[in-house]
Amino acid sequence: MIEAELKARLADPATVRDALAEFAEPEMATYRDTYYDTADGSLDRAGRELRVRTVETVAGVRHLLTYKEPAVDAGSGSKPEYETTLADPAAVAYIIEALGYPPATMLTKDCENFRFDSGGRSFLATVVRVPELDGTFLEVETQALEEDLAEALDAVRAVLADLGVDEGQLTTELYTEAVRAARADS
Repeated sequence: MIEAELKARLADPATVRDALAEFAEPEMATYRDTYYDTADGSLDRAGRELRVRTVETVAGVRHLLTYKEPAVDAGSGSKPEYETTLADPAAVAYIIEALGYPPATMLTKDCENFRFDSGGRSFLATVVRVPELDGTFLEVETQALEEDLAEALDAVRAVLADLGVDEGQLTTELYTEAVRAARADS
């Protein structure tokens, strides 16, 4: 499946949160992500991602292994994504490192997840703060097949418009790159 997603750097986070509250109740979550790569960064250069994520919510903690292929849509950065739940994230981290993929970037995202259906599609809208970055972000995603990607992205744009997020707020900036740059500047 492809994660048809658009991301925005919000001009007015409070207004967007109020609009999202019309769709669903938020679930507060903290994501602790470790991205793995070769020593020379070959996965990153190819647009691929290998990540272990720990998600902490009031309901508990879960761990996910995610692999993302290069973007199939340059305008949105939407990528095919493969994800599975982990029972033992430490063992998986050891395996990944033993195979030659050391941790490349670790970051934390403080998230408010809103799950809802609209126009026959299921959406996840996430308001995101990354402590090392200025601003508040919004990610809106739905799942799509490659032949359905344009239609899915149009549906995401419609949700963004309903939330009052205009095209001028959209960004394809990656958190990993922004965090690495922020760390290099400090």
